[in-house]
This record gives sequence, C-alpha cells and structure tokens, in this order.
Amino acid sequence: MRLNRVSVVCFAIVLLSISGLSHAGVTSNYTRVAEPSEEMPLETFPPPAGLNAPEQVHITQGDQNGRGMIISWVTPINDDGSNIVTYWVADSDGSTKQSAEASTSTYRYYDYTSGFLHHATIKKLEYETKYFYELGTGRSTRQFSFTTPPKAGPDVPYTFGVIGDLGQTYASNQTLYNYMSNPKGQAVLFVGDLSYADDHPNHDQRKWDSYGRFVEPSAAYQPWIWAAGNHEIDYAPSIGETQAFKPYKNRYHVPYRASKSTSPLWYSIKRASAYIIVLSSYSAFDKYTPQNSWLENELKKVNREETPWLIVLVHSPWYNSNGYHYMEGESMRVTFEPWFVQNKVDIVFAGHVHAYERSERVSNIKYNITDGLSSPVKDPSAPIYITIGDGGNIEGIANDYTYPQPSYSAYREASFGHALLEIKNRTHALYTWHRNQDNEPVIADSLWVKNRHFLPEEE
Repeated sequence: MRLNRVSVVCFAIVLLSISGLSHAGVTSNYTRVAEPSEEMPLETFPPPAGLNAPEQVHITQGDQNGRGMIISWVTPINDDGSNIVTYWVADSDGSTKQSAEASTSTYRYYDYTSGFLHHATIKKLEYETKYFYELGTGRSTRQFSFTTPPKAGPDVPYTFGVIGDLGQTYASNQTLYNYMSNPKGQAVLFVGDLSYADDHPNHDQRKWDSYGRFVEPSAAYQPWIWAAGNHEIDYAPSIGETQAFKPYKNRYHVPYRASKSTSPLWYSIKRASAYIIVLSSYSAFDKYTPQNSWLENELKKVNREETPWLIVLVHSPWYNSNGYHYMEGESMRVTFEPWFVQNKVDIVFAGHVHAYERSERVSNIKYNITDGLSSPVKDPSAPIYITIGDGGNIEGIANDYTYPQPSYSAYREASFGHALLEIKNRTHALYTWHRNQDNEPVIADSLWVKNRHFLPEEE
C-alpha cells in the first residue's frame, strides 16, 4: 500500500510538471467580439479651418541622441512660408525664436495626388526642455509643443506608450484616447500598420490623410517612433503601383541616416535609458542583405552602461500562439534570434496579430536536424516577446488561439488596447497592458521587467 501511495504521489508530480510546461501561461477569459471594427468615416476628420492651414502634424526623433526632432505636416498649397517651422523654448519670452526650412514633396498614387508634404529637422535642442513650435502663415498659423528627452544615462527614468495596428475605427479612437488620458506617456513606440488605406478600393489614399488628422492630437505633441508593417507596403501592380512603401516613405520620415542605415525601414535611436532598434519584417534580412549587415554592426555599438534597456520593434511576431499569421515571422526569428540572445535584448515588441500576447523569456536557437532540438526553452538571456497588434483596426480581433497554451506564452487575450513601459532605472521597468474596455487605471496584464544587463534574474 505504501508503495502505491508513493507511486500515486510521483505520478501526480509528473502530471503537474507536464501541466506546468504545457499550460504555463494564462489565457484571459475576456474575449472581444470578433466582428470587424466599424471605421470612422472620412468626414469625421475634416481639414483644419483657414486658408492653407497646416494639418496631419506629427513629430519623431530627428537624430540618434535625442537633441533633434523631425516635424512633419501637410498643406494643400505650397505658398511662401508654408514650409517653415518656427520654434522657441517654452519658458522664454519668445524673443529668441528660431526657424527651420522643410523639404517639400508630393506623390501620386493611382488617381490620387497628395498635398504638399513638409519635413523639417530641428537640431541642437536642449535636453529635457519644452519647446513651442508654429506652422503656417497669417490667420492659418497653428501652434504645438513638445518636450525633449533627458540626456541618455543608465538611471534616467522614461515612459513609452506602445501601440500597434491602430487603423482608424471607433475602437482605434478608444485606444488612442485611452493612451492620451494617461499623463505618464512621453513617446510612443509604434510597431506598424497605420492607416489601413490598402483595405479600401484602389488603396484609397484619402485614408492616409484622415489617419494623419486622427493621430495628430498625440503625434504632434510627443514623438512616435515608427516601424513599418505590411499595410504600409501598398504594392498594387493591378493599378500600376509597383513601388513598395511609397505613401509611408513620403509621409513618415525617420532619422535612419543618423544610425548609418541605408533605409528608413530599419534604424535606431537612443532615448533616455533606452536603445531602440527598429527592423523591417518586409525587407530582405538574410545574410549579405543591407538590413542584416546593418543590424550586425548596430548591435556592436550598443553601450549598456549608458543605455541599459535594449528594445526592438518589428511588425511580424516571432512567438505567436494565435492561428492568425502563425509562424509568419519564423524566418526572421531563425536569422536574428541568436544575435538577440547573445546581446541580451530586453524586450521585442511586435504587431500584425490583432490580439495581445506576452511571452516568457525563451529561445529556440539550438535546433539541429540531427538531434531534433526544435522547441523553445526558458533562457534568461532571451527577450520577452510582446505582440501588441491590438490597436483596433478595421479587420477586427484575432481570436484563434492554439490549445493547449504553449509553454512559452505567459499571457494572452483577444481584445484591443495599448501598453506602457515605465523605465525606472538601470535594473527595473514596469510594463502594463491596458484593455480598451477598462478605465485607464485598471491594468489587464503587468510585469516588473528586470534588465538583462544589470539584473539578469527571472521575473
């Protein structure tokens, strides 16, 4: 009898161990309705009042270190002065106003001609300083503001919002204003899929204009760090459009040359205590390609003593337990994951899948066709992978999770929302994910993240 009891106990322990591997994470019992989200009509976002008023204003970091800002805007006419931005320190009397001249361009796409797209880079700004800036002339002048980041340093606190696959639906509107209602966010990490213009007949370019007006209340006041997704490709040979990323590249400028990149689709910036690397899921990345060579060299430049938090933005997720877009990021994972583990990347943010998921720290870099090692394993040097393609786009929610929940998946939920990453110091950051249906103070998922360089312990 005693032997039988021991056997039962051992068997129970084995079952618990198996359960721990197969069902290590949580699948939320909250599920948003799966129907596509209702898109806000074009007339929801009319142009601002005034003759030739600047519109679709957005900013992003304009250099590698945080002392530059790219100001972008659109005007219907290219009048004298419409390509000038004037700026000054907020707590000054304005007598020392400075100005910068923008580059100006337009583009054609099928039967659409864009307005005049202006991009001005302001340089040599003071760290941790609020600036006002003005665009337009005469009665059509519009004023905005931004605050520069602190100088890079290991214990500099900073809070990033994280949003992906936003689109311009009523759910998107809830995501954006939920984020804006929280005063903590200082800049947005955006993991791709902006306007969803390509979901409309002939890639309706008016949707790029309405999207720019939609996000302006946030994007004109704090920098959005852009990554490109599949909905930015806009490749449509059936209507004669064969230049990939044409609308995106014309409308959204980033400081790629500052990090020695050859393309605006992959680049890096330093901001406070974070080193942010942006990659392109839809550009060549295998050995001998420009993106591959750039990333190999870029990782060598990261000084974790100065910027301990190493964060990567990419559109297609590498670890995804949802049936939607399952394993679409696999070839990029196989190519780059060993480098991420070797360099102890802290977090990888992705989009593409229209739901939320956070992984354990896992890697799958030991695969060998002979020994058959092909499953992810816990790895303290590996990143946490977060899929946050849950901004609220027109295509609706992705609610096809695989069961049982894989061991690498820590938390997943089929609903819309956004996240905050509050970097506290060189060792700790508080990560929180906010579901749309909750008031902003209510957090659906959270984790104290420990830095891989200074505190490589299990969370």
